[in-house]
Amino acid sequence: MRGLLKVCAAIDALNVGVNYFARWLVLAAILLSAGNAIVRKVFNYSANSLLEGQWYLFSGVFLLCAGYTLLRGEHVRIDILASRFSRRTQVVIDILGTLFFLLPFTAAAIWLSWPQVVSKVLSGEVSSSAGGLPLWPAWILIPIGFSLLGLQGISEIIKRLAFLSGNGPDPSPAHVAHN
Repeated sequence: MRGLLKVCAAIDALNVGVNYFARWLVLAAILLSAGNAIVRKVFNYSANSLLEGQWYLFSGVFLLCAGYTLLRGEHVRIDILASRFSRRTQVVIDILGTLFFLLPFTAAAIWLSWPQVVSKVLSGEVSSSAGGLPLWPAWILIPIGFSLLGLQGISEIIKRLAFLSGNGPDPSPAHVAHN
């Protein structure tokens, strides 16, 4: 179990590192949005590439930080029933939900998006908007983001199994110090 927990620590560190990188994408999106608004109002100029750049940056933050969101326990949860169960039962529900919903969904997203990603990269396809940006940078974020989310799901399963077997602390966000 110790070896698996080391793998968890590496996955967690990867998603924390990606989160730190994504913070710069947020700043870039803010600066691009503000610059675009100023240029549009002051100089009466706008370009589709500026708007698409904002979308790409937002997509990058959203997709790349999904795994970090899961790590922090900040994802959408419906705890109406689960909150009434014991902590061990809640952990089992988390494991089953990850195994039967999250991991199949991430695998399907990667599997279904991959042919499109390859097509966009090989063709060099550009947005149909006048002055638009290449499409592949936005498309490649889909399998990367879902891979990070799937890896974090595996990490969360391992941490919960360690907790259930008495080989690890409670992995719930309330019991874990975060960066």
